[in-house]
Amino acid sequence: MTVQDKGQLEAQYGLLTAIAQEAGVSLSTVSKVVHRRSDVGRATRERVEELLARYGYVRPWERDPQVPRQIIAVFRDLSGPYTLEVVRGIVDAAGELGVHVVTGTTSRRSISQWFQECVALGAAGLIVVISMLAEEDQRRIVEQGLPVVLVDPLSAPSPDIPSIGVTNWSGARDAVQYLIGLGHTRIGMVAGRSHSLAGAARLHGYRAALEEAGIGFDPAIVRSTDFDYDEALAATRHILGTGQPPTAVFAASDAQALGVLEAARQHRLLVPDELAVMSFDDTLVASMASPPLSAVRQPFEELGREATRVLLQVADGRPPASPRVELATKLVLRSSTSAPAGR
Repeated sequence: MTVQDKGQLEAQYGLLTAIAQEAGVSLSTVSKVVHRRSDVGRATRERVEELLARYGYVRPWERDPQVPRQIIAVFRDLSGPYTLEVVRGIVDAAGELGVHVVTGTTSRRSISQWFQECVALGAAGLIVVISMLAEEDQRRIVEQGLPVVLVDPLSAPSPDIPSIGVTNWSGARDAVQYLIGLGHTRIGMVAGRSHSLAGAARLHGYRAALEEAGIGFDPAIVRSTDFDYDEALAATRHILGTGQPPTAVFAASDAQALGVLEAARQHRLLVPDELAVMSFDDTLVASMASPPLSAVRQPFEELGREATRVLLQVADGRPPASPRVELATKLVLRSSTSAPAGR
């Protein structure tokens, strides 16, 4: 963004804020009128429209009939295979709908600042990916009716805020059941953090598969980390260094699975002959790993399409049929998994 563009955005935001104050309404209400949403009272709408006209406000898409609608996709960061796949899914889906996507992160700009950016840009709304929303932000979304959709939120959001995810529990259960079917009874896991909804669900699916097979849970071969390569590498070293190391490891993400593969190499264990490795995500790196990773596939393209569809629906004043959408996962088998030695 150029200095000129930033100045224009700040001017837009300042103008809309001034109009909200003069009209005695919230900035969100002004934003709804700007987007011609139906959930604003007639008298309020007329008062805001009169002020918009008086101050010479021109809606961004009305300056040029060729300018499409915009949405903002906000991520914790733009590193890692998962983030890149979700970005691609949202951008591709938005492209099919004729919508432009502005991407950004919360590393230097807070969620509340992104709310302001959304208003200043005249964007339809925000898709927030893997972020922990503060109670204040959630309250603002609900009270002001901000068009926001969450993808894989770290904590359970208000039921009034729509969220999109996948069947994390059943996907993890399917993965571990497959390893058990191969003959593995000593299965470790590099899990996600317990505060992560997705991470917790995948760990619970892992434990459910063990319990159903009559295999005891051993915390010595389970470690929780961020969805991160370096932390997973250290965690797997610990797991493989136990007195009874596992013959298979289930990783809660592709980034973690790559750490598992490197730990196996450092311990001079052949994958899959001496250590089977199963992942969750199936991003592009899964098929490029050595050996290629068996993984639970997330439908990233569908995830992006559904998040975009629901956001535009909310922006048009139509609440979704369900506050939570979970898309089905699929087990993809490659050469990182096989029966344990001797089977």
